Amino acid sequence: MGKLLIKGATVITVESHDSVINGGEIAIEGRNIVSVGPAGSAPEGFVPDRTVDASGMLALPGFVNTHTHAAMTLLRSYADDLPLMKWLEEKIWPLEARLEEEDVYWGTLLCCLEMIRSGTTTFADMYFFMDQTARAVEKSGMRADLSRGMIGVGPEAQQALDYVPGFVDRWHGRAGGRITVRLGPHAPYTCPPDYLKKVIDLAGKLDVGIHIHLAETRTEVEDMARLYGMTPIQLVDSVGLFELPVLAAHCVHLNEKDIEIMARKRVGVAHNPESNMKLASGVAPVTKMLEAGVTVGLGTDGAASNNNLDMLEEMRSAALLQKVSTMDPLALPSFQALSMATAGGAGALGMGDRLGLLKEGFRADIILIETRKPHLFPRNDWMAHLVYAAQSADVHTVIIDGNIVMEGRRVLTIDEDEVYDQVQRRAERLVAGK
Repeated sequence: MGKLLIKGATVITVESHDSVINGGEIAIEGRNIVSVGPAGSAPEGFVPDRTVDASGMLALPGFVNTHTHAAMTLLRSYADDLPLMKWLEEKIWPLEARLEEEDVYWGTLLCCLEMIRSGTTTFADMYFFMDQTARAVEKSGMRADLSRGMIGVGPEAQQALDYVPGFVDRWHGRAGGRITVRLGPHAPYTCPPDYLKKVIDLAGKLDVGIHIHLAETRTEVEDMARLYGMTPIQLVDSVGLFELPVLAAHCVHLNEKDIEIMARKRVGVAHNPESNMKLASGVAPVTKMLEAGVTVGLGTDGAASNNNLDMLEEMRSAALLQKVSTMDPLALPSFQALSMATAGGAGALGMGDRLGLLKEGFRADIILIETRKPHLFPRNDWMAHLVYAAQSADVHTVIIDGNIVMEGRRVLTIDEDEVYDQVQRRAERLVAGK
């Protein structure tokens, strides 16, 4: 990694709605940003190995997808228009039982390819055969926070616990620090309190965090009240889960006490508006969480329940959904949605000190967006354009950890044709029941 200078861009730092630098430049050395400012602001003596002319483009932090199941790209459009539990129990889980390790590798590569092409530079994943996921992430050049999914009521409950220490040892901090690892207990309805306590104890010993689905459906809330007399949030808090760094996916059905606990315990939330709409899970109280001081990022969930991994679409859906559900057009304005997709997501992952902003000392995870498009004229408000009008096809260049991984919409780290061939063949085998 050498020195790179991006010049001529309209730089959106995401530090505030007004943090826009016209004709700006970004100096990068190694994996870090060394300066962000107007033309000529690079440090004295900074001689780039390469200069990227970004005139007519927006430069902004790469998107952070805080919740997905990468290899579920293999299941895209396989089981649509079903409620969550029927979707899981009758369609998804039986097919997943036939997955092989290499299926997960190729499904994850397809996920990385799709995310890179739509401007995502970091993602949080929960699945199984996670060594294969890590291999794919390393090859792609992306940054990822990986969790081994764990089901506490199934025959592989202990096997999942036994797998994690080796996975942490093999991959936590690998790929130049681009890969980090967590434990992934699936949800309170699949991981009862006794199992959760084992997960919490192991995570504490390994000094890693937790990634878990919480309060996703009304049925989950009703079941936890019937079994334990508590909400899902209060249940996992009672067993000590929130004493560790926690990334909580969904958090749709919350009461005021739940939100107060989450704010006080610094729980990071992954809001997945499109998946929640598609599965009719409900509308998360995002504005209430933000007002209470909860850190909220955006996620796509898996491609089997979305059905794409496009964070530009996710921003737009998040903003519109909050407006219509609260009947308040001022709810979740464009800058707040953009911040959730970048700085908020980084904060939810515990990476807010180095990701999510274009700022000196932060990692050089940067995307360039072409603006000479009909849907991006006239140039009134770039924040509004990004959230309400921009499309994934507008993403021109993607830089991760100081390395250019896509340029001119060509991904440099992945053989696209090979991925398409492998994925199609493997998906056909899975659906055929082989």
